Amino acid sequence: MSTLDGVIPGIVDAHLHQWNPRRTPWAANRLSRLYRYVPAFGDRVFPVVVPQSDKEYVLTPNTVARVYEPPQYVSDAAAIPAVAGVGVDTVVHLESHWRNDESAGAADTPEGRSAVEETRYVTGLPFGIGQAPRLGAVVAHADPRAERFGDLLDEHAAVNDRLRGIRLMTTRHPDPRVRNGGDADGILASPAFLKGFAEVAERGLVFDAFVYSHQLYDVVTLAREYPESTIVVDHIGTPVGVFGPVGARTGASASARADILRLWRERMTTVATCRNVVVKLSGLGMPVLGYGRERWGNIGSRETLAEMVGPLVEHVVGHFGADRVMFGSNFPIDKPNTSLDMVVGALIDLLAPRGDYMLRKAFRENALRVYRIADPPPTAGRSESLVE
Repeated sequence: MSTLDGVIPGIVDAHLHQWNPRRTPWAANRLSRLYRYVPAFGDRVFPVVVPQSDKEYVLTPNTVARVYEPPQYVSDAAAIPAVAGVGVDTVVHLESHWRNDESAGAADTPEGRSAVEETRYVTGLPFGIGQAPRLGAVVAHADPRAERFGDLLDEHAAVNDRLRGIRLMTTRHPDPRVRNGGDADGILASPAFLKGFAEVAERGLVFDAFVYSHQLYDVVTLAREYPESTIVVDHIGTPVGVFGPVGARTGASASARADILRLWRERMTTVATCRNVVVKLSGLGMPVLGYGRERWGNIGSRETLAEMVGPLVEHVVGHFGADRVMFGSNFPIDKPNTSLDMVVGALIDLLAPRGDYMLRKAFRENALRVYRIADPPPTAGRSESLVE
């Protein structure tokens, strides 16, 4: 099997979440506090007290109710060198405000304050120490529709000089039992959002767009309105239910899944015409794609994962090209379904036939360029910063 040894010095994971229920303000919810003291009890009550939409989104409370910081990521990434030939040496942290709030991201609201505190929290984590990878960039939580939006961006930048972008989860689905991350439909194409986005463009920040596949035309609207700004589509456009049933009825039949795939293909082809849009090859193990509902995982092997996501990855790479795709783990959200080395190995299998140029771009160079991360000198602390 192909590896990345000799192709790149290390992998850039362009989509990592970090949190701690005891320290991260947004995560201080009832389930997190319960799980802190009685994890086994938390496992039992999770299916009872949490809505189906959340259960299908995370599968297990372990994902969001336990600490996930550099030591946990190092443990998860330890097997990557065995399959890739190199480890992860750089990560991009993505905001984790996954509760929809109408005032989320406003400078003078509790949600806005907690967003800044999340950036402060991430800044203090032990990245680049011991075996932990370095923190290359931060994508913070903020809402362009909010008043004093520019002030909030400046606060994030003052807290961390690696602020490179923002994200606002705008996922909405017509199936009432599929989890919504946004507070309204059509957020990215709304007049208020497009007006506020000027603050993002003026600062040269990236916008990470997390939408479900039927919302992809909203990304096109945003990308065409701001052609000089880089828009990153997270999780290959998230075709909910493409692999199996989720929610009340999504992907419930073979014909329904075929329609989901067909419409996703059409919309991604249109998105690809916007040259300022980049796609993350991330979220490949997200439960909401329809892998199943068992808390112990539903994929099984590197070969199975490659076979399932192969058509999606091939379509994205074929239309966006080597210069507009990048790898991201989406850990720990994907962790119930797949291991980190399984994701990396499956992507190597799918991309290696396209040559070393593709591997370099997807696993390192595009993320460094898009998020403006300086590539360290070849001998600068390599032995201490690589996960291997």
